[in-house]
Amino acid sequence: MRIAVVTEGSTKHRNADVVAALSTFDHEIINFGMFNAEGETDLNYLDTALMSAICIHLDIADFVVGGCGTGQGYMNAVLQFPKMACGLLMDPVEAWLFAQVNAGNCVSLQLNKGYGLGGDTNLRFLFERMFSVEFGAGYPAHRREIQQGARKKLEDLSDTTHKSFEEILRAMDQTIVKRVANLPVMSEAIKGAKDCEAKKILLAAQA
Repeated sequence: MRIAVVTEGSTKHRNADVVAALSTFDHEIINFGMFNAEGETDLNYLDTALMSAICIHLDIADFVVGGCGTGQGYMNAVLQFPKMACGLLMDPVEAWLFAQVNAGNCVSLQLNKGYGLGGDTNLRFLFERMFSVEFGAGYPAHRREIQQGARKKLEDLSDTTHKSFEEILRAMDQTIVKRVANLPVMSEAIKGAKDCEAKKILLAAQA
């Protein structure tokens, strides 16, 4: 699995903890971390939400690990984009259930509030539990078909209630699009992605 890591300004000191916790697994880690363009202020959760959506829509990554101080802002921001299914995870049991029941493609972590002593260990345990089970398997087992059906209907609802990703890129605040598209690591990832309309829009924003 290709996992993108995105962390915004208030949690940049946690980026290394997140990457270290994920590095114990056999996944490809793409750290978009806090690689700000020169002269830019710290990224906020609007920036990292767009980065996450780009990763999924341009097939740069299969899964995104993000978050913010409480995890709430990033989760709410990333859910404004189509095809983003994000869960707010605070402990290993939530991660274990999220994988089986919700089977999303993005998680939001609480990286300041309540982090405290053992915060890095909690991250490792959280990912251990999340990757220990089959995504979308269902829990408990007798509700497997019900949960899988609901998950598919949620995907359909997201497609119904959102504009296309391309429409959003054209209509949203272009200062955000340009800032994100020109971040060094993100810029290279966009250039290396397969050709699509969203890529064309983002390449134009790099000019």
